[in-house]
Amino acid sequence: MSHDDFPTDHPAVVTCGLPYANGDLHIGHLRTYVGGDVYARALERLGQETAFVSGSDMHGTPVAVNAEREGVSPEAFALDWHERYAETFPKFNVAFDNYGHTHDETNTAVTQQLVRDLEEGGHVYEKEIMVAYDPVDDQYLPDRYVEGTCPYCGAHARGDECDEGCQRHLEPGEVEDPVSTISGNPAEYRERTHEFFEVSAFSEYLSGFLDRLEGTSNARNQPREWIEQGLQDWCITRDMDWGIDLPGENPQDLVLYVWVDAPIEYISSTKQYTERVGSDVFDWEAVWKEGADDEHPEGGEIVHVIGRDIIQHHTIFWPAMLEATGHAEPRAVMASGFVTLGGKGFSTSRDRAVWADEYLEEGFHPDPLRYYLATNGGFQQDVDFSWEKFRDRVNTELVGTVGNFLYRSLLFAHRNYEDAPIADATSEEVQERIEEAIADVETAVNDYSVRALGDAVTDLARFGNEYIQHSEPWNLVDDDPDEAARVIHDCVAIAKAIAVLFEPIAPGKCERLWDQLGEEGSVHDVTVEAAREAPEGDLSEPTELFEKVEDDRVEELNAKLEARVAEADADGTDGDETGDSEDDEDGETDDPATDDPATDEPTTDDPATDDPATDDPATDEPMTDIDPISDERISFEQFQELDVRVGRIEDAEGIEGADDLLKLRVDLGVETRTIVAGLKGLHAVEDLPGTKVVVLANMEKADLFGVESNGMVLAAGEEADLLTTYEDAEPGTKVL
Repeated sequence: MSHDDFPTDHPAVVTCGLPYANGDLHIGHLRTYVGGDVYARALERLGQETAFVSGSDMHGTPVAVNAEREGVSPEAFALDWHERYAETFPKFNVAFDNYGHTHDETNTAVTQQLVRDLEEGGHVYEKEIMVAYDPVDDQYLPDRYVEGTCPYCGAHARGDECDEGCQRHLEPGEVEDPVSTISGNPAEYRERTHEFFEVSAFSEYLSGFLDRLEGTSNARNQPREWIEQGLQDWCITRDMDWGIDLPGENPQDLVLYVWVDAPIEYISSTKQYTERVGSDVFDWEAVWKEGADDEHPEGGEIVHVIGRDIIQHHTIFWPAMLEATGHAEPRAVMASGFVTLGGKGFSTSRDRAVWADEYLEEGFHPDPLRYYLATNGGFQQDVDFSWEKFRDRVNTELVGTVGNFLYRSLLFAHRNYEDAPIADATSEEVQERIEEAIADVETAVNDYSVRALGDAVTDLARFGNEYIQHSEPWNLVDDDPDEAARVIHDCVAIAKAIAVLFEPIAPGKCERLWDQLGEEGSVHDVTVEAAREAPEGDLSEPTELFEKVEDDRVEELNAKLEARVAEADADGTDGDETGDSEDDEDGETDDPATDDPATDEPTTDDPATDDPATDDPATDEPMTDIDPISDERISFEQFQELDVRVGRIEDAEGIEGADDLLKLRVDLGVETRTIVAGLKGLHAVEDLPGTKVVVLANMEKADLFGVESNGMVLAAGEEADLLTTYEDAEPGTKVL
C-alpha cells in the first residue's frame, strides 16, 4: 500500500459491505453499492488497476431465525437471497468483478486458515462467559435469538447490537432483561466457554492505523473514542449450528461469529476473481499478502465502502485481524450516511420503502437513481429521498444541464455535417476547460468524494451550454462555415469528455452516448486520456439521453406508497424503522448540526426547448451542489420570532453511546446553555472551546441520549462548517 495520489503502481481492491442474505433490497441499501461502483469505475478511469468485489453475508442468527419461520434450511434460505442480489446489482449497473458469498468453499477455507493463524500467533484465548439461555426450550440464545435492554443507553436492543439506540456492538451477556425471540420466554444467563480475539493488544497499532487511514472523516474519528475508552476483547464464537465451524478441537460445536467470516469474504472474493481471470490479469496476493514474500512486499490499495453503522467492525476488529495475521491494512474507509424517505426512516415491516425492483418496474432507468444517490449530499451525510426531490434533480441537472447540452450539440452537428466536424484542433479555451474537468475528477477520487465526481461533469456541461449559446454556431453556418465547424468540433469534444468522465456515475447512458459519438470500442474500457483526444467518430442521429419525470408520475408514485403503508398498518404490522438486515444502512437520524434543513424542494421548469440544436438553453440552472431554494416564503414577523444569538463554546465532550453527538457548553452572554450538536467526527473536540458560533436560542428543548439540549448550533454542509462572526461580536449579541 502507498499513500501516493491515485493512480499508483499498486493494484487496488474496492469492496462494499456485504448485504445480509435476509430480505429485499431497497434504495437505502443501494447507496453504498452504487457509491462503491462509482468509486471503482473512477479509479479505472484514472488508469488504476482495480478489482471491485463483494459477496452475500450468509451466516448469523437472523438467517437461522427466518429460515426456521419459513420451514427451510438456513443454507437454502440464504442462497435464495444471494441469487436475488446477484441478479439485482447488475440491473443498477453495479458491476462487481466478483460477487461471492461467505458460505462457499473458498471463504470457509480462508476463514478457518486465518483463525488458525490468529491462534498460532497467540491472539486467541478461551474464556468463561455468561450466555443467554431459554430454560423452557432448553437452548442457548446467541445474538438475535435474544433481545432486551441496552446496558449503555437503555434502548431496546438485539443480542449483538443496540440497533434502536446507540448502535454499539454488544458482546454476549451484555443485554439486560433478556428474552428469547423464538419463544418469548424470559431468558437467564449461564456460563459457557468461548473463544476471544485479543483486540485490546492492538490499541497502539490501531491508533497509528487511524492516523494513516484515508476516506471519510467519520471513519477516522469515531473509532478514536472507542480506543480512548479502552478496547474490549472480542468474542469470536457462537452457540449455534449455522456458520463456519471453529477450526481444530471444538467439543462444544461452536461456530465462528458472523463478523469474523464476513470481512474475510473481501479476501476470498478477490482470490476467486484471480482464479477466474489469472494472476497475470489481477494478483490477489499482491493486494492482501503484505510482506508475505519478496514478490509482495507492500500490499495493495484497499478501499472499503460501507454504511456508517459498521465503522467499528471495519476500523477496529478487521484491521486488528489483518495486522495479527500479516495481511495488508486498508488504505481507506468510506462510510456513508443513512438514506431516509421523505424525512422519515425506511420501515420494511410497514412497507414504507422504495424497493430496488419497484424502482425498475416503474420504468425508470438505473442511472438517474445512481446520480441521485451519488451526488445528493456528501457521502458521509444523510440523504433524504422523495419522488419530488428525485424529479427535481433529474429534470434540472440531468435533463436540463447535461442532456440539454449533449442533445443540442450533437443534433446540430448531425444536421449540418456528414460526420463529426474536424477542425485543426480543439480550441485552447475548450481544451483547458476539459483539462480542468479531468483535474476535478482526479481530485474527487483522491478526496474520496463521489459527489464531486458528478459535479465535475455537470459543471463541464454547464460550460458547454454557455459556450454554444455564446458562440451561436447556427448564425455562422452560412457566413463563416469554418468558424461554425470549429465551434461544433469543440462542443463534440466536450460531449466526448462527458462520456468518459460521467461513465462512473451513468455507465448505461454514457455507453449510449459513446455510440452516438461513433467512437470505437467501449466507453467502459477507456481512461481519462480519451477525454483529451479529439472526436473522430461518425456521428449518428442523437436521441435525448434523459427523460423528464412528470408531476403526475410523482403524484402516482406517492399515492402507491401511501396505499402500501396504509395496508400494512391495517394488517397490524409494527413500525420497524431500522429494517431487517444485519448490515442495516437505512436508519433515521436527527442531527441538528448537520442535517439539511430544506424539507420541500420546489419544482423547476423544464429547460428543454422546441429545437435544442438552436434554441436558448435553460436560463435558470441551479447549482448541482446546492439544494433548490424553497418557494415557501416567511414574513418578517415570522423571522423576528427566531432568537438567533452569537455564542462561544466553553467546553465540549462526547456523549456515551452516541457516535455523532457532542455535549457543548455555550456562553450566550446572559447565560450558559448545554447544547447537543452532531459535530463528533467532523471537528476535533479539543479545538472547539473558544470557538464563536451562531445559535438558535429559542429552539425547543430536546432530550438526546439522556442530555437535555437547549438550543441549536447552526452549521453548513456535510462537514458541519460552523457559522461564526466576522468581527468580535460578544456572546449574546442578537443576529438580525
